[in-house]
Amino acid sequence: MKGIVFTEFLEMAENRFSAQTIEQLIEQADLPSKGIYTSVGTYDYHEMVTLVTHLSGLVGNSVPDLLKEFGRYLLKRFVAKFPHFFEGISSTLDFLPRVESFVHLEVKKLYPDAELPTFSCVLPKPGQLEMTYRSTRNLPDLAEGLILGCAEYFGESLAIEKTEVAENPPAVLFAITALT
Repeated sequence: MKGIVFTEFLEMAENRFSAQTIEQLIEQADLPSKGIYTSVGTYDYHEMVTLVTHLSGLVGNSVPDLLKEFGRYLLKRFVAKFPHFFEGISSTLDFLPRVESFVHLEVKKLYPDAELPTFSCVLPKPGQLEMTYRSTRNLPDLAEGLILGCAEYFGESLAIEKTEVAENPPAVLFAITALT
């Protein structure tokens, strides 16, 4: 997993909780990296799982809630760092189908060794999107947080239904409906 995800997670956690909480988190987590990340480095995603799990224990928020919160935060950071990904797009349902065909291609240019999840999208009818998330890391709550962050960015309300799909790698189907 790319270091940018780790650095942004720790920044979010410090902003949301405290620097002292982060110090305690890194000490308790006993990570191979010692919690020292660079945005361009690559780290074992199990360290992220460990960080989120330990943060959950420290602050009393569930792991799924922390991952969704991080996804929302991460989307804002992506908008700030990579505004060209969002240019000319006016809605979440317009943006999400571009993740695989445009955003991930651009990410691979920046980080050639990045191991990205895949997203396949179908538009069954206007105002609806079915997006299948596949990843060996199996972090659908983070993906859901990114979707929610998109909705916030575009000023939209969405209904999201999440269904696990028995596949290898693990997959989750997000049925997304734009609410008026």
